[in-house]
Amino acid sequence: MKVLVVGGGGREHALAWKLAQSPKVQAVYVAPGNGGTALDARLENINITDVVELRAWALAEKIALTVVGPEQPLAAGIVDEFRAHGLRVFGPTKAAAQLESSKAFSKAFMKRHGIPTAEYETFTDATAAHAYVDEKGAPIVVKADGLAAGKGVVVAMTLHEAHEAIEFMLAPDPAFNPLGVTHNVGGARVVIEEFLQGEEASFIVMCDGKNVAVMATSQDHKRLLDADQGPNTGGMGAYSPAPVVTPEVHGRAMREIILPTIKGMEKDGIPFTGFLYAGLMIDAEGRPKTLEFNCRMGDPETQPIMMRLKSDLYDVMMAATSGTLDQIEMDWDRRPALGVVMAAHGYPLNPRKGDAIHGLPAATEDTMVFHAGTRKEGNGTVTSGGRVLCVTALGSTVKAAQQRAYEVADGIGFDGAQFRRDIGYRAIKA
Repeated sequence: MKVLVVGGGGREHALAWKLAQSPKVQAVYVAPGNGGTALDARLENINITDVVELRAWALAEKIALTVVGPEQPLAAGIVDEFRAHGLRVFGPTKAAAQLESSKAFSKAFMKRHGIPTAEYETFTDATAAHAYVDEKGAPIVVKADGLAAGKGVVVAMTLHEAHEAIEFMLAPDPAFNPLGVTHNVGGARVVIEEFLQGEEASFIVMCDGKNVAVMATSQDHKRLLDADQGPNTGGMGAYSPAPVVTPEVHGRAMREIILPTIKGMEKDGIPFTGFLYAGLMIDAEGRPKTLEFNCRMGDPETQPIMMRLKSDLYDVMMAATSGTLDQIEMDWDRRPALGVVMAAHGYPLNPRKGDAIHGLPAATEDTMVFHAGTRKEGNGTVTSGGRVLCVTALGSTVKAAQQRAYEVADGIGFDGAQFRRDIGYRAIKA
């Protein structure tokens, strides 16, 4: 069988790498892919990003299964386009992807269906937004309504930071857009919500419209610097499983958040298929609230999760696109996995491209370097984006996985490389 993975980041490299391990899969194509997928003999990059052109290529190549990684093609309706032409594709429709592509839609949906989340208000007018922030005080959270590649959320610890975020997100001049927000129809909007105290976790499930298969839990590290300092990023590392998601928290997340979301989407006439990622905030009493929904696997959470998955991902995906996820039991490596993101000089606001990468190792039984912002140049590989690599390792404990990942990361170099030294610290401290 031929499989297509849509996207070019670390998440897509990890999904393609796992799918290629299936004995049922003869070829895995990645569109457009990156420098890492180009280096893997089992994978082939396809330089097509236009949805209609990609659909025509998939039909001509008789692609048996398409898996969509990033949010942009989902929000653009790639699943609708592929399904309309009889192609099997895993992901949410354009309407269902609004759970991620519109923070305002998502918050209104949660309120309507009684799903626990932070109190909020939505604004298009900057003056009203500033007044609301002054009334509520800091800390407070400011979210752009549209997609922003993981950078559209500002956790403002001061009023100055909150007001600056509003100016960035509601700027009348579209050329002034330092966060890279893609505004939805109707123009710029912000969601301003209460700051929730607790510990974050990533709770990701696969959905076939009715049934749910739960992925291994994980925890991301959003801040650029050690000890959760510095600006928010798309994610500087992750590990799986997340100890904060106890069996009790797991049960509550399923009962109070995941299943009501799937039922609510079905009730609203927008059945949800694909990966559903609930970003949770878990308070001291173990009560989870929903910070956000993503309609895709997290990045970098995908990388350690795929390292731990022992089941055949192709079989799981086929069940997910056949409405039979209730018949699937996923098998996980008992060992924790941990991934360290190596980012480019100047990330997150002004990442530098074109730096040569040295010391890339071959994969081993317990380590794998997944590529994100890389491309082939001559006989070498250079940086081409903000988050460049995710160095991922398995270990008997989180501490052992952390040590192994840093051993490998320390052998890789490129000018201006930056990475945190404390990925997994909460689990190790616990």
